[in-house]
Amino acid sequence: MYWWGPIVLFATFFGMEFMAWFTHKYVMHGLMWYFHRDHHQVEAGFFEKNDVFFLIYAIPSWLGIMLGMMYDFYPTVWMGYGIALYGIAYFLVHDVYIHRRYTFLRNIDHPYFYAIRKAHKVHHKNQDKEEGACFGMLIVPPKFYREAKKSYEAQHRKA
Repeated sequence: MYWWGPIVLFATFFGMEFMAWFTHKYVMHGLMWYFHRDHHQVEAGFFEKNDVFFLIYAIPSWLGIMLGMMYDFYPTVWMGYGIALYGIAYFLVHDVYIHRRYTFLRNIDHPYFYAIRKAHKVHHKNQDKEEGACFGMLIVPPKFYREAKKSYEAQHRKA
């Protein structure tokens, strides 16, 4: 048993937040804006060209798991699982909770999740390639969390 496997998995998961931020800011809003543009449209369809980015993360995850297993090199297996775990979190938080592309997880009553939605709304406020803000998914600027917490506490004091 490799005791360090879960450490590699969680380090990869958290590292993916920074990779996703970088990719979102400099690739999606840069070279590959063609694919990301429809995600910023007011009435994007159920499937978007932006969904191609799923493959950009799924392929390295799959290759890390497959090649690591084939060559008995388990750090890449755990890294592949970490990337996959981040992909699941992305799907649940971004596609299901924030954009409501599916009907479950709509009403999570917690200031952290309110802050995530607020930061994402700020990101989508600008529908152009330039002048974006809040490119991350799980780490939001502290001001959004403070605002969400204040609003949450005010709401729950009345109840």
